[in-house]
Amino acid sequence: MAKITALKLLQSQGFGSRTECSALIRQKRIHIDERPVADPAEEWNTETIRFINIDGDSWPFFPQLYLALNKPSGYECSQQPSHHPSVYELFPPQFLRRGLQSAGRLDWDTEGLLLFTDDGPCIHALTSPKKHVPKTYLACTDRPVTADFVEHVRKGLVLRDEPEPVAALECKKITENLVELTIDEGKYHQVRRMIAAAGNHCTGLERIAIGSLQLSDLHLERGQWCYLSAEHLAAAGYNQA
Repeated sequence: MAKITALKLLQSQGFGSRTECSALIRQKRIHIDERPVADPAEEWNTETIRFINIDGDSWPFFPQLYLALNKPSGYECSQQPSHHPSVYELFPPQFLRRGLQSAGRLDWDTEGLLLFTDDGPCIHALTSPKKHVPKTYLACTDRPVTADFVEHVRKGLVLRDEPEPVAALECKKITENLVELTIDEGKYHQVRRMIAAAGNHCTGLERIAIGSLQLSDLHLERGQWCYLSAEHLAAAGYNQA
């Protein structure tokens, strides 16, 4: 049985510094699983905690945070963005205090599935080139998708500054100007560069899957996020110990 004080519990969930969390408790603003908390030193069993309620807002308790975001275009995957808003602005502030990070990135003008966590091993498992986690994209093209285009992308293309040809795991035409590509590498602007090398131009890009985790299965509107279950994580390529 893992026990933790109410004070450390609040801190672990990103609700403030030691002083701030102690004040929340002493001001009687905290309930844990509907029980009021008055003593910062009171111990709680982390294996049974379900929710923390602050000023009427209820938050699920998670020792580790795993999230999915349907990223909108126009956001940078950086906590110190250069030219556009940060994707981190789309999350509650306490998540950022926990050390939330994205498992990989999407360009500012790319939309779709993006995963976040405060679990370092999870980030490594999802982003390490040695893991070869497949990622699937829908790409809009400037010119019609031809059979030759699909064949070139499947067989491999020579990209600038890359020593070896780069090939998609799968490439299929969806409509005249829409193609679905699956890759298992994360080279800089890879999908857009592959499309250009095959003689076309990418006018819009959306990531629709990581591993077998489908964005459509999460039912997220653009800009919305959700918690991920162990099953979601396994589908994305990470099996929790």
